[in-house]
Amino acid sequence: MKAESAYIAPRLGGFAPRLAWRVRQEIYCGMMKRLQPQPYWTILDAGVTSDRTTDSNFFEKLYPYPDAVTAVGLEDASFLEQEHPGVKFILADACQLPFAAESFDLVFCSAVIEHVGTRQRQLDLVRELTRVGKVVVITTPNRYFPLEFHTLTPFLHWLKPAIFRRFLRYSGRPFFADEKNLNLLSERDMDRLISGENLYAVKKHHRLWGFTSNLVYYLSRRPLSQECDL
Repeated sequence: MKAESAYIAPRLGGFAPRLAWRVRQEIYCGMMKRLQPQPYWTILDAGVTSDRTTDSNFFEKLYPYPDAVTAVGLEDASFLEQEHPGVKFILADACQLPFAAESFDLVFCSAVIEHVGTRQRQLDLVRELTRVGKVVVITTPNRYFPLEFHTLTPFLHWLKPAIFRRFLRYSGRPFFADEKNLNLLSERDMDRLISGENLYAVKKHHRLWGFTSNLVYYLSRRPLSQECDL
């Protein structure tokens, strides 16, 4: 069984994936410490991917109770069922989930919301996750961190989105220039998304090099303590 605070040494080449793996593990360990999930909790990991690099689908690699985990994604990640026996994979859109209200004790959604498209689609995601989950943890890179992690671009992502996307297209990165593939959020953007949703929110943001690198929101339709206990 994997210890909740254990780190798996990265076997990756390149600075960015090693850093991403480290940051994601730190966020995961913080969540485990605050929520202390029990073996009987039902868990949804929303937004798994067919990507099989070390820092992808990290929740399944680290979570100690795979029998409790349902993984959902738009890409075929059925291999997770073989790599982590007990995990159940369902091909589905996280913005339109095939589950009843409060089906899960905990919903974890890491670095997905910036990839679903428009602000309306991002709001749809928040609404759907908080519909099916009693407690929802959403993480996303902070737009106002000096380095944009997907493109390794410093500072230019602070400009108006249209200008940043034009730069990405001209520099040969059309995939991330499309809003449906990358739509960065600041803390203010996230706060606006949840402001009218009658949600209780606790923020436990992650810091790197003295800046807030990742926004981490604990959301529920029930009151949460600052330590996010259920």
